[in-house]
Amino acid sequence: MARIEFEVIEGWEKLPEGWSFVEVAGVATDSQDRVYAFNRGEHPVIVFDADGNFVDAWGEGVFTNAHGIYIGPDDSIYLADNFDHTVRIFTPDGDLKRTLGEKDRPADTGFVPGKTPVQFGGGPFNRVTNVALSSTGELYVADGYGNARVHKFGGDGEHQFSWGEPGRGPGEFRLPHAIAVDRDDTVYVADRENSRIQVFKPNGDYVREWTHISRPDDLFIDDDDVLYVAELGEIAGRDPDVEILPHTPHARVTLLDLDGEVIHRFGGDDPVQPGNFFAPHGIWADSRGDLYVAEVIVSAGGNRGLVPLDCHSLQKFARIRG
Repeated sequence: MARIEFEVIEGWEKLPEGWSFVEVAGVATDSQDRVYAFNRGEHPVIVFDADGNFVDAWGEGVFTNAHGIYIGPDDSIYLADNFDHTVRIFTPDGDLKRTLGEKDRPADTGFVPGKTPVQFGGGPFNRVTNVALSSTGELYVADGYGNARVHKFGGDGEHQFSWGEPGRGPGEFRLPHAIAVDRDDTVYVADRENSRIQVFKPNGDYVREWTHISRPDDLFIDDDDVLYVAELGEIAGRDPDVEILPHTPHARVTLLDLDGEVIHRFGGDDPVQPGNFFAPHGIWADSRGDLYVAEVIVSAGGNRGLVPLDCHSLQKFARIRG
């Protein structure tokens, strides 16, 4: 596959005066290439057009901790709330359609925040992280900080089955942080603290893994079967028990084909510079191939002060057409 390159567009988004993202946990675009920034500020969902003009905002008072976003082919918006253990499904205008999980009712996994890691896989959800749809509308959910599982739901919202346990072996997870599904319904899971992407059949059977990735935070597959990976690297929020690949000290974005071969990588040593990254947490490409990368710069492992608070939380990269 030919090399794919981008150039960063500085100052792309135009926030209303006095507004702040604080952090952008996830980003996605709809069928009109409107950009939805799922953030941890006062206005959790902020919508822009492709030129960065402000369009709308909603979700005030609804979310406890914005984490993952996915937009389906019908423009339904799936939002994972990390702290209240739910996935909420909205219309593009912010009307709630359905909630999966029970608010403030985490599944039993033996997990105690700050004290005891996940002891065993549980039901949906405990600190849920992100979602993705299959070609037939089935929902796969990565779950997450307080669990070690992937859950599959039917298009009707009914839970079908789950797989995964805490660990380092095939089909085991140490923080399944993101998920993507290709056109053949193969499932890709960002097993972040194992620094790998695991690949599964739709029934949860393990296929293979790729370990040339450093702490993957988010995944996105475009219409050309390019897999975009937001890699946290070793700078932000590092788990001291995880061995980090020595050649990936800084955060970056990697493009892979669906055989796991690297197409392109970018992101440099200085995280403050436009086009580089401190803690890329969300990634999405629009219909034109332009790329959006969301970042959490304050709460990344408690690493406050490593970058200024006005460091980029959302960057747009225009695809260079040869």
